Amino acid sequence: MYAVIETGGKQYRVSEGDIVRVEKLDDEVGSKVSMDAAMVTTEDAVHVGTPTVKGAKVNATVVDSDRGAKVIAFKKKRRKGYRRRIGHRQTFTALQIDEIVAPKAKAAKKATPAAADEEE
Repeated sequence: MYAVIETGGKQYRVSEGDIVRVEKLDDEVGSKVSMDAAMVTTEDAVHVGTPTVKGAKVNATVVDSDRGAKVIAFKKKRRKGYRRRIGHRQTFTALQIDEIVAPKAKAAKKATPAAADEEE
């Protein structure tokens, strides 16, 4: 079973036990986070929400909160002596997916004996 969650303007496909690096959240390390699921796939059905699936949740634990590797932006104009070097480190939060709660399946309607007789 897997789910698609949305956080920080991005969507992530997650399964139970995965560790996902998302945009920085304001939660402390070790705290529990619950998010709505945009899509949930189980063994027997696919639930797609508009924008989220009602009754579906993804529970996670904050594992780490840090900054990523440095990305260098370098500008240069040849023969003009113009060079600029800018570094950037994006902050992130690492989440461990504990549980995916799927929506409850709707009960199928059973045919009544009276309806079966009318069909014949």
